[in-house]
Amino acid sequence: MTRVMVLVMTAVALGSAPVLAQSKPQMPADVGVGRAAWFDITTTNVARAREFYGTLFGWTFTAIAGTTQAVEINSRGVAIGTIRGAEGAISAFNGVVYIQVDDVQIASEKAKTLGATIVPGFPFNLPNGTGAISLLADPSGHPLGLYSRARIPDKKP
Repeated sequence: MTRVMVLVMTAVALGSAPVLAQSKPQMPADVGVGRAAWFDITTTNVARAREFYGTLFGWTFTAIAGTTQAVEINSRGVAIGTIRGAEGAISAFNGVVYIQVDDVQIASEKAKTLGATIVPGFPFNLPNGTGAISLLADPSGHPLGLYSRARIPDKKP
């Protein structure tokens, strides 16, 4: 998954300013279906969040090319999420957890039948063959991301 692409699309969908794309995309670890594959933490102070989470959990951070408003979170050498800056107040609904699924289209449709709202423009393939994501709001309005290591098949003409 191109981490910054997820960050950008999440930020756009949730009303934050987007950032520039990362130059070296990598597949995230295969954590297994139904487990958290990636997450975003939203903050009004990226430096303070880095200090807090780094000290609390021993996380390290990698700069994201083109922005000072987001960093990649690393735990024991594995990228696990991003901390991203936001303008304005942070609500309980900021930040997104991406759950790994087998098929992002099927999972999105299932969520929709269960009362979720799919954010316009989702699901879509991530660049460079790193999978596909969807973003939805659960029946109570809380954002939830879906991630599949498999890409959405191209539509045949």
